[in-house]
Amino acid sequence: MTELLMVRRETHIAAPPATVFAFLTDPEKIISWMGTEAETEMHPGGLYLLKGVNGRVARGAFREVVPVHRLAYSFGWDGDEDVPPGSGLVEIDLIDRDGGTLLRMVHSGLPNAAQCAGHDKGWAHYLGRLAMAATGRNPGIDGPVKRDA
Repeated sequence: MTELLMVRRETHIAAPPATVFAFLTDPEKIISWMGTEAETEMHPGGLYLLKGVNGRVARGAFREVVPVHRLAYSFGWDGDEDVPPGSGLVEIDLIDRDGGTLLRMVHSGLPNAAQCAGHDKGWAHYLGRLAMAATGRNPGIDGPVKRDA
């Protein structure tokens, strides 16, 4: 049953994989589309840290770094009992396709359907912003992702 507790997203971004990779790994580029502060140490075991617009801190460690092709990092939220740091795994593959990049993302290790739904909504929001930023457009000032009541 745990296999079903994951978020899968796929989106085409009209920018080359090297550009998209930079927007996923360079702290200055990350905060152009997600969060307010970021820190990355781009090697297996290196830190992944992101302070969100709502003040929450996502923390994990890189497990795989294949420049311009693949990232995998553990993921969780500081102080969150349901999704603590290191409890999830985000895997992102970048595929050169149709003059741009096909981004395939899987976020696994989520504990329940409600967390899957919330993270799915968050990823939809942020991957849309990433697609804008990576193509040179300004996604605007970010605000907290609105959750369904």
